[in-house]
Amino acid sequence: MVERLKAHGLLGELAAEFAGTFILIAIGVGVVAQVVAGGIGDHDSIAWAWGFGVILGVYVAGKVTGGHLNPAVTFANAIFSGFPWRKVLPYSLAQLAGAFVAALVVRWNYTEVIARFDPGHTIKSQGIFSTLPGNGSLTAGVSEWGAFRDQVIGTALLLFLVYAVTDARNTAPLGNMAPVVVGFIVVAIGMAWGTDAGYAINPARDLGPRLASYFTGYSGAFKDQYGDLYFWVPIVAPLIGAVIGAFLYKVLVGRFLPAVEPETVGTPSAEPTLESVADH
Repeated sequence: MVERLKAHGLLGELAAEFAGTFILIAIGVGVVAQVVAGGIGDHDSIAWAWGFGVILGVYVAGKVTGGHLNPAVTFANAIFSGFPWRKVLPYSLAQLAGAFVAALVVRWNYTEVIARFDPGHTIKSQGIFSTLPGNGSLTAGVSEWGAFRDQVIGTALLLFLVYAVTDARNTAPLGNMAPVVVGFIVVAIGMAWGTDAGYAINPARDLGPRLASYFTGYSGAFKDQYGDLYFWVPIVAPLIGAVIGAFLYKVLVGRFLPAVEPETVGTPSAEPTLESVADH
């Protein structure tokens, strides 16, 4: 088994990241479509389903790659955890492709429901696929820069906590329970940080479905409800937030922990690799 895992190569890693991100987005975007267009469920349904999507996506990809499922996680791991820089772009593209294909499947499956709810494919249902400042509300008063701030903070929280629970020198979950705890982190962020920008906290999670919606009738997919170009916010802000969160964990907690002792072999890695997220 160990030899097979070592022999999978980059192609196998990319396939795993594609598959894991596909599961994440199929469940996450699917639940938003069900709540928004189908009228079944509520905000808590969305928060929990995104968390379950993370859990299942990480379990799908975890044995091969650790289950990044998020370019912001891959980027932070390259800076702080020795992840090879040559793999950052391929991983990110695989994650984006998985998110794009999953969103196309959701779009196809919910064709009739979305058409009934929003025949013109407007901003009314755009939030099914991609995030918006104030979740698309014109009265929320959240600007794109307010959403940018929110995404930096939310992704910083994500990475800080993911590093905390996947560091074997810390109180990491035993066995294969780390994906479950990471999923709970995403649920918590969704319940506490979803108002200003919909907690994308993952460039692939937002851009992949945004592209899928654009190619299937949403001509305004790259703009927000104010008519401003918005697509860049859930890409740039999570990358910045991920670096801040990982850095703060290293400075505030990681550097004070003891070295991994021999008996910890078989427990979660001392260098964090799990995610995903989020994220919604």
